[in-house]
Amino acid sequence: MMNNPKKHPVSSITLKIHKWIDRLLKHSHDHYFCYLPSPTGIVSAFFLNRLFSGIFMGGEQADIVKNIPDEAIIVYTTKYKSRFEFLFAHTRYRQLRLPVPIVAFDAAIYLWQPLSRIFRICLANLDELVRRHRIQNPYISGYYQRALLSSGCGLLSLVEKKGFYRRFIKEKTDPLSYLIQMQKEIDKPIYLVPQLMFFGKKPLPAVPSLVDTFFGTSQRPGKIRKIVTLIRYPGKIFVELSQPLNLRQWLSQSAQPDKNVDYHALQLRRHLLLQNNRHRQSITGPILKSSEELKESILTSDRMGAFIKKHAASRQEPIHKIRKQADGYLDEIAARYSPTVIRIMSSVVGWIINSMFDGAVIDRAGLAKVKAISRKGPLILIPCHKSHIDYLILSYVLYHNNMPCPHIAAGKNLSFWPLGPIFRGGGAFFLRRTFKGAVLYARVFSAYIHKLLEEGFHIELFIEGGRSRTGKLLIPKLGLISILLDAYRNGACEDMIFVPVYIGYDRIVEEHAYVHEVEGGKKEDENLSQVIRARRFLKKRYGKIYINFNDPISTRELLADAPVALDRMTQKDMNALCRNLGWRIINAIDKQTVVTPHGLVAAAALNISKPRFTQEELLEAVNAYLTFATAQNAKLADTIIINPDGAMEYAIDRYLSRKLLEKAPGDKDLPEDQVDFSVNMAKRSLLEFYKNNCISYFVPAAFTALAILKKDAFQFNATELHNEYHFFQDFFKYEFAFDLDRPPVHYVRKTIKSFIDDAMLMPHQTIPDSYQITSSGYRKLKLFAAFLKPYFQSYKVVLHFLRTNRKEKMETKDKLKKIQGIGLQMIKNKEIELIESVSKVNYANGLNYFSTNGIRDHENEAAISHYETLIQTYLNLLGP
Repeated sequence: MMNNPKKHPVSSITLKIHKWIDRLLKHSHDHYFCYLPSPTGIVSAFFLNRLFSGIFMGGEQADIVKNIPDEAIIVYTTKYKSRFEFLFAHTRYRQLRLPVPIVAFDAAIYLWQPLSRIFRICLANLDELVRRHRIQNPYISGYYQRALLSSGCGLLSLVEKKGFYRRFIKEKTDPLSYLIQMQKEIDKPIYLVPQLMFFGKKPLPAVPSLVDTFFGTSQRPGKIRKIVTLIRYPGKIFVELSQPLNLRQWLSQSAQPDKNVDYHALQLRRHLLLQNNRHRQSITGPILKSSEELKESILTSDRMGAFIKKHAASRQEPIHKIRKQADGYLDEIAARYSPTVIRIMSSVVGWIINSMFDGAVIDRAGLAKVKAISRKGPLILIPCHKSHIDYLILSYVLYHNNMPCPHIAAGKNLSFWPLGPIFRGGGAFFLRRTFKGAVLYARVFSAYIHKLLEEGFHIELFIEGGRSRTGKLLIPKLGLISILLDAYRNGACEDMIFVPVYIGYDRIVEEHAYVHEVEGGKKEDENLSQVIRARRFLKKRYGKIYINFNDPISTRELLADAPVALDRMTQKDMNALCRNLGWRIINAIDKQTVVTPHGLVAAAALNISKPRFTQEELLEAVNAYLTFATAQNAKLADTIIINPDGAMEYAIDRYLSRKLLEKAPGDKDLPEDQVDFSVNMAKRSLLEFYKNNCISYFVPAAFTALAILKKDAFQFNATELHNEYHFFQDFFKYEFAFDLDRPPVHYVRKTIKSFIDDAMLMPHQTIPDSYQITSSGYRKLKLFAAFLKPYFQSYKVVLHFLRTNRKEKMETKDKLKKIQGIGLQMIKNKEIELIESVSKVNYANGLNYFSTNGIRDHENEAAISHYETLIQTYLNLLGP
C-alpha cells in the first residue's frame, strides 16, 4: 500500500504519453514505409511525372487491366525487387486511369514519403517497441490485407536478393502465401498482373559483355544503367503487362488442392516466373548464341553425327570429307542474326515505307493475339507473297510492336552481294529451290530448322514458294512445312504456332515485271543492277499496305484431334497432315484478304462485257461487287469504309493517269458522266493482277452464278446447283483454295441469300427452295460469273495443245512455252479474246488438272472433246 501513491503519477504520465501518441498516430499503428500515399506532394509528383514521361506503354496494355472486374483486388507482380518499377506504376497508372498500387510487399519507400508520414512511421515503430518489445510487422498486424481491401491495388516482387533465404531459412512470411490465405478468407477475387519493364529489345548474348558485367544487362540493369538509359535513351524503355491470373480460379484448378498454402505458393511463384520469362522472350527473343556455337551444336548432335557416318560409308568417302561438305552447306544456309543490322534495317525500311507508300493499315487485334500466343512456342509466320517488300514489312511491324524479328526462309537467289550479307544479318537463311539429289544438304537444312525451333526462334516462310505473279494465292508448296512437322515430331519444341498473314498493297512495285513473266517473258535473276535501278521506285507512290493476321493454329491443338498420334503416324499419314495444314493456311490467308478500291475497279472494268462503258456503268458493277463483299463480311480497306464513293473515284482516276483505263478519243472534252471508258488492251494483264487480289471472296458467287446461268431458265431450285458447284471446285482446284470443312450446299445457300438481298433473285412464293431471276439480276449474274472467263479460255488453249501436240517427251517449261505461242495465235485468230488468259500460271494449272484426270496427250481424244465442249458451253453463257 505504501508504494501505490508513488506509482500513480508514473502510470498517469505513461497513460498521457500513450494518449498523446495515439492522437498523433490518429489512433492507428498502420503506418509503414511499404505504403506510399497519393498524391506524394506537388514537387515529388512533378518530378516523378517528368522522370517517367518518356517510358512507353501502349494503350492495348491498359486494356488488359481494364477488362478485370471492378470489384477485384489487383496485385501487380515484378520479377525482381525494384522501387523504380513501383514508382513508375504508382505514377503512370494514375495518368492512364488504371488501378494504382500504393502498397509494395516487403519494400520500404523512404525518399518520396511526406515528412509527416515519416514522423508517424517512426513514432509507431517506437511505440510498438516500447509497448510490445518488437518492431511492427505488416503481415502479423494484418495491415496488408486491410490496405488491399481499402485501396484495391498493390505490388510484389517474385525474386529478390535475400528473399529465398528469408522464406526458406528464417521462415518469414511469403507474400504469395499471404495472398493465397487472404483469398481463401475474403469474397473479392484477387488478380495477379505481371508487369515487365524493358530497357531495350536486344536479346541477351550467350557471353555477357564487359558493360553488362559491370552495369547489369538490358534485362536487369543496375542503377547507373537505369539512370543513363532513362536520361539519354528514354524511348528504349517500355512496359508491358502480361495475362492476369485470377488467384481464386487458379486455386480451384490446382492439381493437388489438399496441399498446404506454402506448397501452393511455391507452385504459384514458378507459374508466374515462367509466364514472365516467356513473355520477356516473346519480345527480346531467345539468348543469342554465336554462329560458331550454333554450328558446333548442329553438326555434333547425335542424330547428325550418326547420319554423317552412315552417309560416308554408303558413298565410300572419308568421313572428314563429308563433315567438310556439311560445314560448307551450313555456311551456305545459316543466318547471321544481328540486332545491330536489324536496328539499321528498321530505319531504312521505315524510310522506304514513308517515301513510297501512304502508310500501313495493321490488324492490331490480330497482332495482339499472335503476340500473346507466342509465349507458348515459336511462331511459324506464313504470309502471302506478292512483293519483295513482304519480308521487310513483316519484320518491321513485329520489331515496332515489341516482338523479335523472325528468321526468314529466302531463296538462294537473294544471297547475292551486297544484299546477301545484309539479309543474313536481318535473319534470312537461304535454301535451294530443290533438294533433289542433295541428300546431305537436305539433312543439314533439316537439322538447322530443328535447332532454330529448339532455341525458340520464330520462323517466317512463304508457303507459295515464290511471289505470286497473278495476284491470287498459289497452291501451297509443302516441303518446308513437312520439315517443320518432322522437327516438331522429333521434340524440337513443346508447341509450334502457325500464323497465316495477309500482306496486300494498293499497288505493287514489281507489277510490270510480273506481267512480263506471266505473258511468257523470262524472269530476270536478282542482282546488284536491280538494286541500283530500284531507286526510281522511290519517286512513286504506291498507296497503302495492308497487314492482317488470322487466328494462329497451334500444332499441339491440331494434333489433339488427329485420329493417329504424331509419333505413330506413317509417312502417308504425315503427308496427309501436311497437305491438310497447307490448304488450311492458304484458306486462312484468303479469309484475311483486304478488298481495295483498286481491286474492285479492276474487276468491274475487266468483267463488263462491253468494250466501252460509262463511269456510271463501271460504278454500278463496282457497287454490285461491294454489296456482295460486305454481305460476306469481307475485310474492306479503310478508305472504302470511310468514303466508298470517293475511294472508287480515286481508284478510277489513278488507273486513268496510269493509262490502264482510257477515255474514248472523242469524249475527252465531255463531262465525266458522259465520257465512255475502255480498258487499255496492252495493260489488261496488269488489271487482272489487281482483280485477282480480291477474287477469293467472289469465287463462290462466280460458281453459283454460272451454275444458275447454265440452267437456262428464269426459275430454278437450289438443290440443282450443288453438283455443278462441286464440279467447279474440282475443275479449279489448282486455281483457288476452298474451305474443305464447308460443303457446296453451304456456299450455294449463303450466296443465294446475298443475291436475294441485292434483288438479283426472288424466292418463289409457293415452291420451297426455288428462286426466280429478276431483270437486273440476270445482268449481275453475268458480272459475277465473268470472274471465271479468263480461266476457261486458258484451259481451252491447254486442250488445244494436248490435241495437236505429237511430241511424246517434253519438259514442262517447253510445254508452257509452246502453249504460250498457241494462246497468242488464238488471240490473233479471235478464237479467244482475253489477253489476260495468256498466262503461264493458268496454263501450268490447267496441265496439272488434265494430267491428274488422265489427259496427257492427243491420244485421249474422247476426254479432250468432252472438256472442249464443256468449256465452250460455259464461254457461250458468259457471252462475248
